[in-house]
Amino acid sequence: MRDLIVKAIRMVPRGHVSSYGAVARAAGFPGAARQVAWTLHSSVALPWHRIVGAGGEIKLRGDSAIDQRLRLEAEGVTFRGRRVNMRLHEFRFPRREKRRPQPTTRRTKSR
Repeated sequence: MRDLIVKAIRMVPRGHVSSYGAVARAAGFPGAARQVAWTLHSSVALPWHRIVGAGGEIKLRGDSAIDQRLRLEAEGVTFRGRRVNMRLHEFRFPRREKRRPQPTTRRTKSR
């Protein structure tokens, strides 16, 4: 699970952001936004500043929030008040093809 989340986080390019929930869905784990936050917390060398809350809200507090905003602004991300302008900077992950269920073969009883 962790490796897929890390792979999705690394897909977000400079100048764009994504939400915790969108990263979880892209990794194949819808509803696992907390695991994305935990992966960011426990990993190094990830672009952590490109992941924000739903609607572009910076979820960190204190100096970490200021650091995140400064890093995003250095990449050219613009803000509308306290939130990232998601219309301009939201990264949309490519859609994954849904797996079709394998057709089941019907077993017959042997006599």
